[in-house]
Amino acid sequence: MWVSLGEARGPFWTCELFGLKVDSTPEKTVCTASQHAYLAVMSTYIALLRAVNVGGTGKLPMAELRAMAEECGFSNVRTYIQTGNLMFDSDAPVEDVRTALGTRLETYAGKPVGIIWRTPIEMAEVLENVPFPDAAPNQVAVIFLNDAPSDDTQATAKGHKDEEIVLGTREVYVHFPSGMGRSKLRLSAMDHGTMRNLNSVRKLCEMTETSL
Repeated sequence: MWVSLGEARGPFWTCELFGLKVDSTPEKTVCTASQHAYLAVMSTYIALLRAVNVGGTGKLPMAELRAMAEECGFSNVRTYIQTGNLMFDSDAPVEDVRTALGTRLETYAGKPVGIIWRTPIEMAEVLENVPFPDAAPNQVAVIFLNDAPSDDTQATAKGHKDEEIVLGTREVYVHFPSGMGRSKLRLSAMDHGTMRNLNSVRKLCEMTETSL
């Protein structure tokens, strides 16, 4: 059975992005009903854990994190390095997805585990908006937040030396000219956000770019 996705006015349709079979006629682009249903409801999520040293039990192995996500019913589950970067697909409502993973992690850790959420499009925008185009990637970090950063983030910074601090929509960008390892910088955003260097941000974008 085939269903139409409508007139092909744009340069491509979602079916083509996923490598699905499409009708080559110029007027219509079509895919199977089952493929259409998948594309209509499946979303990709990026979950950034605030701490992978949870519950005082040591670091959370990424294999266990992937298993938890699969137990929640998520598909196409993958992680990147050992810092709590989780990506997966789900057709469940957004709030159900967030509650399921949060509850599973809390059961494992014995306490709530902070999770910062982004979509692939939002992560790509974070990378595009980095305000330090000439800085070395390993000297730039992004502090991810679930809400807008406080207006006094720069004013209340502690241990500030030569670091450059720029506020984003739900991020704080930091350039560490002398290196992250030497910095004593403390920002209020660090207490409820999670930081990733620019190389990690770029890799997360690469791993989810087919979902854009």
